[in-house]
Amino acid sequence: MNYDFIAIPDAEVPVAPEPAFRHAVTTYASEANKTVSVWRAVPDDLLDFKPHEKTNPIRTIFVHQLLSERRFFGQFVGTDEPPVEELLPPGEKPTVPAYIDKYLWLVRRRLPQFAAATTAWWLEPRSFFGGLERERIWVFWRRVLHTCHHRTQVQTWLRLAGRHVPAIYGPSGDVSWDEADPTYSLEAARRGG
Repeated sequence: MNYDFIAIPDAEVPVAPEPAFRHAVTTYASEANKTVSVWRAVPDDLLDFKPHEKTNPIRTIFVHQLLSERRFFGQFVGTDEPPVEELLPPGEKPTVPAYIDKYLWLVRRRLPQFAAATTAWWLEPRSFFGGLERERIWVFWRRVLHTCHHRTQVQTWLRLAGRHVPAIYGPSGDVSWDEADPTYSLEAARRGG
């Protein structure tokens, strides 16, 4: 799949010396690129859009992403994180590029930490919500999945606002290409085994 924009190219992703955990580093960078692609599709005049009174506007989802990812990684994974006061862009109503800049700044700070991690570090038990104890790698993947959830919220809000939705893992309703091979039928599901 070819993306229109790649915030963190593969050449900028540090290579983890632990082969068993290289996928964690590259996947974190890849998922960050997907998040940035979705955020870039949001025009500034849509930041305060919410499709229902019980949902958060896009701006709140952006803020939550920046704050909660820092908390997850700092408190539960144990990465070195910046002070909370540095997490959000300045001003009362920052622009989309300002949120993206902060997000990428945080991701780029974490990548070397994940790349330098040993097997023992990834497998160390860590405290989690509700008194649970889980391996660090479990907490890490839980956070990646949580980010995917919020990215999907933004994609949905874009669709409900009648705006362009970028392709992320494959074609979207707005983006397709000749080589795309979506699995929408039983016949397609049978391919490959």
